[in-house]
Amino acid sequence: MHETILSLEGLDLMAFLGQENANLRALKTRFPKLRIVARGTELKAMGDREDLGRFEEVMRMVIWHVDRYNTLGEDDIDRLTKTEEASLLQNASHEDVIVYGPGGLKVTARTPNQRRLVEAIRHHDMVFAVGPAGSGKTYTAVAMAVAALKDRRVKKIILTRPAVEAGENLGFLPGDLKEKLDPYLQPLYDALTDMLPYERVADHMEKGVIEVAPLAFMRGRTLDKAFVILDEAQNATTAQMRMFLTRMGRDAKFVITGDGSQVDLPRNQRSGLLDALRILKDVEGISTVRLTGMDIIRHRLVSSIVDRFDVDDAKRAEEAEARREAKKAAREARLATPSNKPEQTHE
Repeated sequence: MHETILSLEGLDLMAFLGQENANLRALKTRFPKLRIVARGTELKAMGDREDLGRFEEVMRMVIWHVDRYNTLGEDDIDRLTKTEEASLLQNASHEDVIVYGPGGLKVTARTPNQRRLVEAIRHHDMVFAVGPAGSGKTYTAVAMAVAALKDRRVKKIILTRPAVEAGENLGFLPGDLKEKLDPYLQPLYDALTDMLPYERVADHMEKGVIEVAPLAFMRGRTLDKAFVILDEAQNATTAQMRMFLTRMGRDAKFVITGDGSQVDLPRNQRSGLLDALRILKDVEGISTVRLTGMDIIRHRLVSSIVDRFDVDDAKRAEEAEARREAKKAAREARLATPSNKPEQTHE
């Protein structure tokens, strides 16, 4: 039996242990072979050397997380115990803060792929960020846009989405245009007000410094010195995507975010996001960052839900391919079988 003692000196113990020691119980659940005891500012674990080594590795990440974010939840513990992100995360410094929001909120890239997205945006003028809901692709892009505006690297921020989503057409929705658009654009407003005071957002929007508009409003424009984000890009048609990408003007930064598994277009229309990823994959100056379920920092169930649906999608794709192959084989067999009809004779 071996033991290790970790110091919690300087940490917010309430944040580390959780309400009624919920976080401590979560750690014990994830290391059932170890005996884990918290006493004062020390955490003691006893068990086999191999299990203790893994425990120490995870605890370095957990302690770093609490020290940096001053918060910890079961979702965070779940993510930190399932991924190998120690080297990427623990190398983070104050330079990794993308932007400071109201009340000193630090907006940072919290997963390795989110950090890759930050680096891609810094070094490329056009970036595609593809991944499931909750993986932080849009939030990270908005943070980079706000940082660019604050640093005066761009003159304006433009956030846009396709106007048709989930089978609903704007023409059939009640109210004026703003009332119709707000439900589609609300996630973008929410991200903005996390990073700028509400009054500042309202003032910037009134002056045109920040623009939140449907994709159709981009037609015929040239967007110079602007940070432009196309969100939910999987629901843009190929024609709309081509129109959008060619709006890029001087000193502009374009970020296109979407989830290729969530296309809501009619079956006879191709997703502009999927086509663009295929057509532009080798173009110099364009970067693509793919996020996964491991980047999801919403409720831990979201990651499990995404994983299950991905497995189901793959299974359905295999079944569809098997049906196509069976039909093809049956068709070839029919063509290869000689006809049993008697030959007609002509006298």
